[in-house]
Amino acid sequence: MTDLIRPHGSDTLRPLLLAGPDRDAELARGASLPQWTMSSRETGDLIMLGNGGFTPLAGFMNRADWDGVCRDMRTAAGVFWPIPITLSVSREFAVSLKDDAEIALLSGDTGELIATMRVQDRYEIDAEFECRQVFGTADPAHPGVQMVMAQPPVNLGGPVKVLSESYFPTEFAGLYLRPAETRRIFAERGWSRIAALQLRNPMHRSHEYLAKIALEVSDGLFIHQLVGKLKPGDIPADVRVACIDALVDGYFVKDSVLCGGYPLDMRYAGPREGLLHGVFRQNHGCTHMIIGRDHAGVGDYYGPFDAQKIWSEIPAGALEIRMLPIDWTFWCYKCGGMVSMKTCPHGKADRLFLSGTALRKALSEGGAVPAEFSRPEVLEILQQYYAGLTAAENVKVDLHKTATGEKAGPAR
Repeated sequence: MTDLIRPHGSDTLRPLLLAGPDRDAELARGASLPQWTMSSRETGDLIMLGNGGFTPLAGFMNRADWDGVCRDMRTAAGVFWPIPITLSVSREFAVSLKDDAEIALLSGDTGELIATMRVQDRYEIDAEFECRQVFGTADPAHPGVQMVMAQPPVNLGGPVKVLSESYFPTEFAGLYLRPAETRRIFAERGWSRIAALQLRNPMHRSHEYLAKIALEVSDGLFIHQLVGKLKPGDIPADVRVACIDALVDGYFVKDSVLCGGYPLDMRYAGPREGLLHGVFRQNHGCTHMIIGRDHAGVGDYYGPFDAQKIWSEIPAGALEIRMLPIDWTFWCYKCGGMVSMKTCPHGKADRLFLSGTALRKALSEGGAVPAEFSRPEVLEILQQYYAGLTAAENVKVDLHKTATGEKAGPAR
């Protein structure tokens, strides 16, 4: 058996998902409890609590945890954690609950009962403070800020019992992998040095280049793609999955890559979200996290390498997983391939920066796409997708880019 990295903050994974008779009994009991319907973001967080991806958390954060995570990226118990994991409800619902009350939590996407919770804390937050700490801005145009500012005013803290992973195991069968499953696969393959590649876009030549750099120094690569909600105009999950599968099948050594999906919504928190990505990739068994340009960023809110900088600034031992930093990557016509600032001596006139934004714009407008952007199999899938969009949907994509200030740059 291969020795794998420890889960974050624990010697063992701590999944909160019930099974068998325990689950059946809790489902029956939950049907009689006061019910609250969560947001999509909270639902994704809850599923990660259930599958062990958020080890060692036992539930949604109380006030002391929320405050410590916002200020110092530490829970009240001293566990490193970069982004608050919280549940918000209306004042009316919060007031209606007795001390130590139990409630049933419903999925914001399906209405399904997916957890019960013992409410140990009720508190109101300074939402602007949270935004400035987590996102580095309180600008209402930032999609993550919009998410926090739209929350109901009262947070509930307490442990949860998770009863379902919603539609993710069925809709993304074979792709949705729990940490215990990825660890088993890594061990079976004899991998001990494993690099994680975070994806929220189709896999283009720049992503392929990052992945192959990582493979040169690793036993294997875990391509972990987001299958929760994105912002309007981003490529939907099923299309991204098809693109990634086509690229891996055609251009990577067999069994050198494991593809997986995870159920979170993007927060677009840039540097802090990059750290959160490291936390749950460590729980999945990865030893290294690829951090490239503008990791988890949006618009002009973060510098291109702020996510690498913050990773270098966290206290020693905060994370066992290590950062694998990679410089700005692009296609160089003189070099005749993908290169980085560290490897290419040529000037801007010889460089093509591979922008996911620019690619989406060209595809939505039916324009020509340089072959250097993506492999032909990937471009074919994307062209078929965009050909099926209505003119109104294409306009919506462009209007969203204008509203959010999304800019062209190397693909994220």
